Amino acid sequence: MQLYVIFLGTGGSWPTVKRNVSSIAVKRGGEIILFDCGEGTQRQIQRSELSYMQIKSIFISHFHGDHFLGLPGLIQTMQLNDRKDPLLIYGPKGTSRLVETIKNLGYFKPTYEIRGVDVDEGDKVRFEGYEVRPFRVNHNVPTLGFVLEEDERPGRFNKEKALELGVPEGPLFGKLQRGESVKLKDGRIITPDMVLGPPRPGRKIVYSGDTRPTNKVVEYAKNADLLIHDSTFLSDLEDVALEYAHSTARQAAEIAKKANVKRLVLTHISPRYMRDDDLEREAKEVFEDSIVARDFMKLEIRLQK
Repeated sequence: MQLYVIFLGTGGSWPTVKRNVSSIAVKRGGEIILFDCGEGTQRQIQRSELSYMQIKSIFISHFHGDHFLGLPGLIQTMQLNDRKDPLLIYGPKGTSRLVETIKNLGYFKPTYEIRGVDVDEGDKVRFEGYEVRPFRVNHNVPTLGFVLEEDERPGRFNKEKALELGVPEGPLFGKLQRGESVKLKDGRIITPDMVLGPPRPGRKIVYSGDTRPTNKVVEYAKNADLLIHDSTFLSDLEDVALEYAHSTARQAAEIAKKANVKRLVLTHISPRYMRDDDLEREAKEVFEDSIVARDFMKLEIRLQK
């Protein structure tokens, strides 16, 4: 199954001509999970290849406006397009109350289920084939980061071993690969562990939310395929980053290196930066596989063999 990350908004604080505010879509097969929903997210979706009707759930990192003010418009537009499926919105304590407030704005009367769910570190939100786990980060208001991780995959199938054990090539191979035991004509039972290697990890994406550098991100991002990290400032403004509880590009790269991730994407870029070069250069000095997010950038996260 293909897994893509599409960056709908990559700026911090307020929209600019170049960047909308925070929103990241993860598309897995035919469903979309949205992480943050800043002002204008629905228009960014319309400008992309995505459909907001495929959004299964939304995860909000915190209640600064550039991360959630796109919710009212998106929710109402879904209704205008006859959405029937429930929409669950997850976030830190207060999310359920916030969603109830949004549902009662103006003359809007929901015709589909919209529910806010408060989550915290230690919780797991299960989906088919993967889960999302929130964790606390270090911002100046209660803020969550999120891990999206797929379930483990069966180990590699050893065809030669299966044939050696007398399993005929064909449907029984498929059953064993799916983790099912099979019975041979001579009555012997062949179990998957006899022909499969050790389980292989699924893909893992981590989003830091807004945060100062914290070992929590290192812990939760260990060996991730992709880390998306707050990189609001360059290092010459590290004191400003500290004051406003954000990270610099260099600090994000240091986190990525410690966590041994495969790729780092810098996001939540301050409106003061009209060019990406310096941010990317600063991060690459520490962690080579770093890139600055740009609105509508699309990354495929491939399965490791």
